[in-house]
Amino acid sequence: MTLPAAHDVIAPDGSEVRILLSLTGGSMAHFRLRPGQVSAAVRHRTVEEIWYVLSGQGEMWRAAEGMETVTALAPGICLSIEPGTAFQFRAGETETLDAIAITMPPWPGEDEAEFVPGPWASPIDRNQS
Repeated sequence: MTLPAAHDVIAPDGSEVRILLSLTGGSMAHFRLRPGQVSAAVRHRTVEEIWYVLSGQGEMWRAAEGMETVTALAPGICLSIEPGTAFQFRAGETETLDAIAITMPPWPGEDEAEFVPGPWASPIDRNQS
């Protein structure tokens, strides 16, 4: 399979998703944020993910069990998101941020993502009043 030119869906967090392959144990997708875009902060109920940054710059915030981290995103960075971990990511101001993620088990549907408060304002943040 080759990477589709157009995205298949918009993820609950607002990122563009190009669906790649899926097996019984997991699925793979390409995620994209445009320059300056900020995702909504979410927490996955049951799936865990491994992310690998392909291009661009940005940051990923993760919070679980009272601990918070912000990881600089750049090509070659690989990180994990365990079930129940709140996370939010943003692209740098000048470059599109592209990443591949493996989801285990395969993505079950939109109800998997629960919106949570995050550190950065997002135009689609459902937790702001």
